[in-house]
Amino acid sequence: MYNKIILAGNLTRDVEVRYTQGGSAIGNTAIATSRKFKSQTGEQKEEVLFVDLTFFGRTAEIANQYLRKGSKVLVDGRLKLDQWTAQDGTKRSKHSVTVENLQMLGSKDDAQGGGYNPAPAGDNYSQPAPQAAASYNNAPAYNNAPSQPAPQPVQQQAPVSNIPEIDINEDEIPF
Repeated sequence: MYNKIILAGNLTRDVEVRYTQGGSAIGNTAIATSRKFKSQTGEQKEEVLFVDLTFFGRTAEIANQYLRKGSKVLVDGRLKLDQWTAQDGTKRSKHSVTVENLQMLGSKDDAQGGGYNPAPAGDNYSQPAPQAAASYNNAPAYNNAPSQPAPQPVQQQAPVSNIPEIDINEDEIPF
């Protein structure tokens, strides 16, 4: 059988990461998705759906580092039915998604500082921000090296007039 679900929406809370005894990361959060439709009476309505998400391994660590409540994401994974007995003895259940792939949507500004380091004031040479729709599926480790100081602007110099001439035949030029 085939079990695949794709959801796009906004995170309803920050990612919470915990680690197994073996050192594997497990991240939990939830996503809110919505659909707009017209009812039979012609009234415009919106239906919102909240689904719990579970990330594993490096994907959980990346989600925790870069995503915050409200972040726009696209996830795909497997639908899972969680069942338990509540304290009052009633049987409860809910569906959740075990995430296999994560795409961050939106821009750096949408994240409102969600893990991105803004450039210092007056820095015209800052490093580019991560891609707005970067895809992570057990992605390799990020380079966490400290950022290098911004290069200083180069002052333009007057053209050098003593450039030697090259004696070459035009037939020898390959283009």
